Amino acid sequence: MTYEAIQYELGDGVATVTLNRPDVHNAFNSLMQRELHTLWRALRRHDPVRCIVLTGAGDKAFSAGGDLKERDGMTDEAWRLQHAIIEEGVYAIVNCSVPVIAAVNGVAFGGGCEIALCCDFIYAASAAMFGQPEVTRGIMPGAGGTQNLPRAVGERRAKELILSGRPFTAREAYEWGMINRVCEPQELMPQALETARAIAANAPIAVRQAKKAIAYGMETDLDTAMILAIEAYNATVVTEDRLEGVRAFNEKRKPNFKGR
Repeated sequence: MTYEAIQYELGDGVATVTLNRPDVHNAFNSLMQRELHTLWRALRRHDPVRCIVLTGAGDKAFSAGGDLKERDGMTDEAWRLQHAIIEEGVYAIVNCSVPVIAAVNGVAFGGGCEIALCCDFIYAASAAMFGQPEVTRGIMPGAGGTQNLPRAVGERRAKELILSGRPFTAREAYEWGMINRVCEPQELMPQALETARAIAANAPIAVRQAKKAIAYGMETDLDTAMILAIEAYNATVVTEDRLEGVRAFNEKRKPNFKGR
């Protein structure tokens, strides 16, 4: 498919998705949201995709959030209809079976910060800035920020950040445990892609099952989580990839995983 507001590339099992409205700091308009939703649904069913990297075009912004120029004067009904597309896009990222890495190359405010938080983990450029300023515009985070930010940085700090609307730096986000790695700007994509390729080289069923076990396990008690994890583990035992992995180890070669 061809897109206007995003870019999509696939190589070595890694899909790179770029928010592509750099003239407005990659702000989300209705077109971008529809395109992201369409792409994400397709990626979930596209077997060659084993890891996804999400980033922004240019060197200034990952995404500044919702396009407030487009939203200026929107009726309540039009706003809700647009936001329904955003909600579906967020759920598509959260429920994506393959790992998603956010490579935050600049400003990630509002919905931009929220979508980064929906990814499995985040790498950020040293100059990147984050923030949830929605309350300064008369609304509140509506794409998972009130749920994902507390899980990433703790309830009390999340309340401070969301209720004040104040921005914070990549270094602060790293120290609080929200992001995994702070990179020099020129190293951000190379490092994100290096990790994505490492993930893509592993057994895809095993990766998906491990991601599922972590995600569901974190939302329940430990005993239930252990049961869920064993069920996920058992799904890998019956695969051809399990046989190939053990065989490759004993033959001292790199495994050739097929996702079967």
